[in-house]
Amino acid sequence: MSVTIKDVAKKAGVSPSTVSRVLSNHPRISRETSKKVRDIMEELGYHPNIMAKSLVSKTTNSICVILPKPAEELFNNLFFMELIRGIVTQANRSGYDVVLSSGANEKEEVEAVSRLLHGRRVDGAILLYSRHNDPVVEFLQTNQFPFVLVGRSDEYSGILSVDNDNVQAAYEATKHLISLGHQRIGFVSGPQNLIVSQDRLLGYRKALQDSNLEMRPEWIVEGEFLQESGYRAMSFFMNLPERPTALVVLDDVVSFGVLRGLHELGFKVPEDLSVVSFNNITLAELYTPPLTSVDIGIYQLGYTASQALIQLIQSDGDKQFLKRHIIPHRLIIRESSMFSLNNTR
Repeated sequence: MSVTIKDVAKKAGVSPSTVSRVLSNHPRISRETSKKVRDIMEELGYHPNIMAKSLVSKTTNSICVILPKPAEELFNNLFFMELIRGIVTQANRSGYDVVLSSGANEKEEVEAVSRLLHGRRVDGAILLYSRHNDPVVEFLQTNQFPFVLVGRSDEYSGILSVDNDNVQAAYEATKHLISLGHQRIGFVSGPQNLIVSQDRLLGYRKALQDSNLEMRPEWIVEGEFLQESGYRAMSFFMNLPERPTALVVLDDVVSFGVLRGLHELGFKVPEDLSVVSFNNITLAELYTPPLTSVDIGIYQLGYTASQALIQLIQSDGDKQFLKRHIIPHRLIIRESSMFSLNNTR
């Protein structure tokens, strides 16, 4: 005979309604009571009927993560893996499951999200990117579904978002290279429809402008979040009549392509070209040479996004929860940018 809520309540010395509130992570249930009830559930082998619970509460205790496209970017870049780890960790601690959703194009993305939300299979969504004229964001806002954006948006008001100050982060990264004596500094960007690419490019330009340094269009190369983009950029940069002596690169994985390309071309880092990157993924410290990178708190970005979304869901869309969360960043200086041109003068 299966264990019921009444069995758990009797054993824990609480009412069945209290057990139900524990299952739904009700904010008024104390941590001690919640732990006691959950321990009893485990002891008795109680498993809630999720389908029945969803019909009664009209919630699923599930959220979906909308993956960026193309899919190879996700699985080839540890940034996204660490971001998802933060999301899943917090969701599980709050009693929520995580569903992954993707599409080959924007139309398929909207269709996938529509099936999940209109079908009451999830309670809200997390977008792992922010881009201009995003039909997914428009769909979520129009239908008043709870969601959180990892990034920021200039086009839509009242959006719950989790982000870094990417303009300031890029400014500091560029200023670090300037402090080493570099005056010809290039930039390897990401897709220009992404807000993060534009913000970091803006920070780079501001730093050059404040230092009265020249900005040349040929020193800015756009690519994808893939090693191959960095590799291709090197073939272009190192064949310029007047090449940069340092680079700011949008992403660590792209920087690995930069370093590989430089090595194959016979150039040394940082003696011939200094490199500063973003994200500070685990491999950044282990690469040769170890990569100077801006630590943006990837895990915390995911954890906070998950926490903020679940709070919004449980608040029934209370507008006081619609705000922008900023995760601090810090520049981690390693060997790829420790060579000072000032010392050679």
